[in-house]
Amino acid sequence: MSSRDSSWVPGAEGSGFDIDHLPYGVVVIDGAPTPVVRIGAHVLDLRRCHDEGLLDGAGWARAADLGGLLAAGPSVWAATRDRLGDLLAADATPRPPADALRPLADLPAPLLPFTVGDYVDFYSSLHHATNVGRIFRPDGEPLLPNWRHLPVGYHGRAGTVVVSGTPVTRPSGQRRPQDDGPVPVGPSTALDIELEVGFVVGGPPTALGDPVPTSAAAERIFGVVLLNDWSARDIQAWEYVPLGPFLGKSFATSISPWVTPLAALDAARVPPPPQDPPVAAYLQAPGEWALDLSLEVALSPADTDAEEVVSRVSFADMYWTMPQQLAHATSNGATIRPGDLFGSGTVSGPERGTEGSLLELTVGGQEPLHVAGVQRTYLEDGDTVVLRGHCAGRGGGRLVLGEVSGQVLPAR
Repeated sequence: MSSRDSSWVPGAEGSGFDIDHLPYGVVVIDGAPTPVVRIGAHVLDLRRCHDEGLLDGAGWARAADLGGLLAAGPSVWAATRDRLGDLLAADATPRPPADALRPLADLPAPLLPFTVGDYVDFYSSLHHATNVGRIFRPDGEPLLPNWRHLPVGYHGRAGTVVVSGTPVTRPSGQRRPQDDGPVPVGPSTALDIELEVGFVVGGPPTALGDPVPTSAAAERIFGVVLLNDWSARDIQAWEYVPLGPFLGKSFATSISPWVTPLAALDAARVPPPPQDPPVAAYLQAPGEWALDLSLEVALSPADTDAEEVVSRVSFADMYWTMPQQLAHATSNGATIRPGDLFGSGTVSGPERGTEGSLLELTVGGQEPLHVAGVQRTYLEDGDTVVLRGHCAGRGGGRLVLGEVSGQVLPAR
């Protein structure tokens, strides 16, 4: 067993992608999509390591994405992570072959790391739900009666989940008519973002009718990604009564190319906030299942080189946790399979400047933001949004989550 205090890879220490992190991704190496782990500004070619006999039983490393690793389950996840730590430690013997370590700068942009099976998005921030309720129902209770009893969510569209860096085309659709006029149809004029954290499910598929209890979360949650659930607020506002989000959200969801293993987040785990009233028995999830992640939203307006952070917020006080979301989504017997993606819902805090959407940051468009010398209520064509995050790592280090970026293209 090698010492895990440092790595032989140059620049890894202090990068946020050191030996205690080792997020997984997929990049094109020698013309083929290849599973890798990131270490500093490099990636380790896992296919090459497997072919050299350095990753026993890792046939999944010869696939074009991480699907095989996700399906292999927690014992393989733990053994693989342990072995990779040995191979990358400062005193590693043997080391991987020299050509297995590739500078990221010499490779094409990373690909979507796994094939998304199903996509579910929740509404789990008390502050976000309260902010939105006050905007949409200023004379009523901000929270609807069910909100504190179950993790509210909707089923999204897996086929429009894209990797960071993919441009997002402005969607078109129906919008609410003015007075008794005709229903307008055209490009959204209220294009928004949602700062979220997603988690990726692994292990064998479940059988129809078999719920997944909160106690099984550690065996099912492979890792986390930052996630931007792009939202057309004007399309959403017209269509969502009475059945909820549909075309206003299904056009694009962006995720990081780097999946941070749940095992890398031990130092970031904290107790979740108390829940009142007490939740149903199937939603009870003892343990430190909140994650103390520091998140931010940066906006770069079109035709400028400037970027400004418009929101900073902690993920630690999300009301509903990952085990509760997983248990609720399967409580009716719905199946899960490797590669299913669960979004947290917008992460917002209680103070101005901690909101995770433009809807909240501008109070429904009534208080424009001033960014790099221009005003913004919602996104304009050419704007670029970047989501970033970090947290504590083992031994007091800093772990950096893979960022999520996307530029808005004009409607077609």
